[in-house]
Amino acid sequence: MNGFREIGDRDVDAVVALWTACGLTRPWNDPYKDISFARAGADSTVLVLERQGAIVATVMAGHDGHRGMLYYVAVDPSVQGQGLGSRAVRAAEAWLGQRGVWKVNLLVRAENAAVKGFYEALGYEVNPVLCMARKIEV
Repeated sequence: MNGFREIGDRDVDAVVALWTACGLTRPWNDPYKDISFARAGADSTVLVLERQGAIVATVMAGHDGHRGMLYYVAVDPSVQGQGLGSRAVRAAEAWLGQRGVWKVNLLVRAENAAVKGFYEALGYEVNPVLCMARKIEV
Protein backbone atom coordinates (compact mmCIF):
# COMPACT_ATOMS: atom_id res chain seq x y z
CA MET A 1 0.00 0.00 0.00
CA ASN A 2 2.75 2.41 -1.09
CA GLY A 3 4.35 2.73 2.34
CA PHE A 4 1.12 3.01 4.32
CA ARG A 5 0.43 0.57 7.13
CA GLU A 6 -2.40 -0.02 9.55
CA ILE A 7 -2.39 2.10 12.68
CA GLY A 8 -0.87 0.65 15.83
CA ASP A 9 -1.59 1.43 19.47
CA ARG A 10 1.50 3.64 19.72
CA ASP A 11 0.30 5.77 16.78
CA VAL A 12 -3.07 6.89 18.15
CA ASP A 13 -2.01 10.11 19.92
CA ALA A 14 0.14 11.19 16.97
CA VAL A 15 -2.73 10.55 14.55
CA VAL A 16 -5.15 12.62 16.63
CA ALA A 17 -2.55 15.40 16.81
CA LEU A 18 -2.18 15.32 13.01
CA TRP A 19 -5.95 15.43 12.48
CA THR A 20 -6.16 18.38 14.85
CA ALA A 21 -3.30 20.19 13.08
CA CYS A 22 -5.10 19.66 9.76
CA GLY A 23 -8.41 21.01 11.10
CA LEU A 24 -10.24 17.71 10.66
CA THR A 25 -11.54 17.26 14.19
CA ARG A 26 -14.84 18.66 15.41
CA PRO A 27 -16.10 18.96 19.01
CA TRP A 28 -18.98 16.56 18.34
CA ASN A 29 -16.72 13.80 16.94
CA ASP A 30 -14.29 12.22 19.39
CA PRO A 31 -11.30 11.23 17.22
CA TYR A 32 -10.18 8.62 19.75
CA LYS A 33 -13.61 6.99 19.56
CA ASP A 34 -13.51 7.16 15.74
CA ILE A 35 -10.13 5.42 15.70
CA SER A 36 -11.24 2.77 18.17
CA PHE A 37 -14.41 2.09 16.20
CA ALA A 38 -12.51 1.82 12.90
CA ARG A 39 -10.03 -0.62 14.42
CA ALA A 40 -12.68 -2.80 16.07
CA GLY A 41 -13.91 -4.61 12.96
CA ALA A 42 -12.62 -6.14 9.77
CA ASP A 43 -14.52 -3.67 7.56
CA SER A 44 -12.60 -0.52 8.48
CA THR A 45 -9.11 0.70 9.30
CA VAL A 46 -6.88 3.71 9.70
CA LEU A 47 -3.81 3.71 7.49
CA VAL A 48 -0.74 5.76 8.39
CA LEU A 49 2.47 6.81 6.69
CA GLU A 50 5.48 7.29 8.89
CA ARG A 51 8.65 9.22 8.07
CA GLN A 52 11.60 9.38 10.44
CA GLY A 53 9.43 8.19 13.32
CA ALA A 54 6.63 10.70 12.78
CA ILE A 55 3.15 10.09 11.35
CA VAL A 56 2.91 12.41 8.33
CA ALA A 57 -0.23 11.15 6.54
CA THR A 58 -3.39 9.19 7.35
CA VAL A 59 -6.63 7.97 5.88
CA MET A 60 -9.53 6.13 7.47
CA ALA A 61 -11.28 3.66 5.18
CA GLY A 62 -14.26 1.44 5.64
CA HIS A 63 -17.08 -0.25 3.81
CA ASP A 64 -20.59 -1.47 4.42
CA GLY A 65 -20.41 -4.45 2.08
CA HIS A 66 -21.62 -2.32 -0.82
CA ARG A 67 -19.57 0.90 -0.99
CA GLY A 68 -16.36 2.16 0.54
CA MET A 69 -15.94 5.43 2.39
CA LEU A 70 -12.90 7.57 3.09
CA TYR A 71 -12.46 9.80 6.14
CA TYR A 72 -9.66 11.73 7.82
CA VAL A 73 -7.42 12.10 4.78
CA ALA A 74 -4.66 14.14 6.40
CA VAL A 75 -1.14 15.24 5.53
CA ASP A 76 1.14 17.08 7.93
CA PRO A 77 1.10 20.73 6.83
CA SER A 78 4.92 20.77 6.75
CA VAL A 79 5.00 18.15 3.97
CA GLN A 80 1.87 18.99 1.99
CA GLY A 81 2.34 19.32 -1.75
CA GLN A 82 4.55 16.25 -2.02
CA GLY A 83 1.86 13.85 -3.24
CA LEU A 84 1.24 12.22 0.14
CA GLY A 85 -2.49 12.99 0.07
CA SER A 86 -2.82 11.24 -3.28
CA ARG A 87 -0.83 8.30 -1.92
CA ALA A 88 -3.14 8.13 1.10
CA VAL A 89 -6.24 8.00 -1.09
CA ARG A 90 -4.70 5.35 -3.34
CA ALA A 91 -3.63 3.27 -0.31
CA ALA A 92 -7.20 3.36 1.02
CA GLU A 93 -8.58 2.44 -2.41
CA ALA A 94 -6.16 -0.51 -2.54
CA TRP A 95 -7.22 -1.63 0.95
CA LEU A 96 -10.88 -1.45 -0.08
CA GLY A 97 -10.22 -3.12 -3.44
CA GLN A 98 -8.58 -6.07 -1.68
CA ARG A 99 -11.91 -6.55 0.09
CA GLY A 100 -13.96 -6.54 -3.12
CA VAL A 101 -15.18 -2.95 -2.88
CA TRP A 102 -15.61 -1.41 -6.34
CA LYS A 103 -16.80 2.13 -5.57
CA VAL A 104 -15.62 4.67 -3.04
CA ASN A 105 -17.53 7.61 -1.61
CA LEU A 106 -16.29 10.46 0.52
CA LEU A 107 -17.74 13.54 2.13
CA VAL A 108 -16.24 17.01 1.96
CA ARG A 109 -17.42 19.66 4.37
CA ALA A 110 -18.99 22.60 2.54
CA GLU A 111 -16.53 25.02 4.19
CA ASN A 112 -13.64 22.95 2.78
CA ALA A 113 -14.41 23.63 -0.87
CA ALA A 114 -10.71 24.12 -1.66
CA VAL A 115 -10.12 20.37 -1.37
CA LYS A 116 -12.67 19.66 -4.11
CA GLY A 117 -10.02 20.13 -6.82
CA PHE A 118 -7.70 17.70 -5.07
CA TYR A 119 -10.29 14.93 -5.24
CA GLU A 120 -11.32 15.83 -8.80
CA ALA A 121 -7.70 15.44 -9.88
CA LEU A 122 -7.84 11.90 -8.46
CA GLY A 123 -10.93 11.07 -10.53
CA TYR A 124 -13.62 11.76 -7.93
CA GLU A 125 -16.74 13.60 -9.01
CA VAL A 126 -19.70 15.21 -7.33
CA ASN A 127 -22.72 12.91 -7.38
CA PRO A 128 -26.17 14.49 -7.55
CA VAL A 129 -27.31 13.05 -4.23
CA LEU A 130 -28.40 14.56 -0.97
CA CYS A 131 -26.64 13.33 2.14
CA MET A 132 -28.95 13.16 5.13
CA ALA A 133 -27.96 12.26 8.65
CA ARG A 134 -29.38 11.73 12.10
CA LYS A 135 -27.48 11.12 15.30
CA ILE A 136 -28.57 8.14 17.34
CA GLU A 137 -27.82 7.71 21.00
CA VAL A 138 -25.71 4.65 21.79
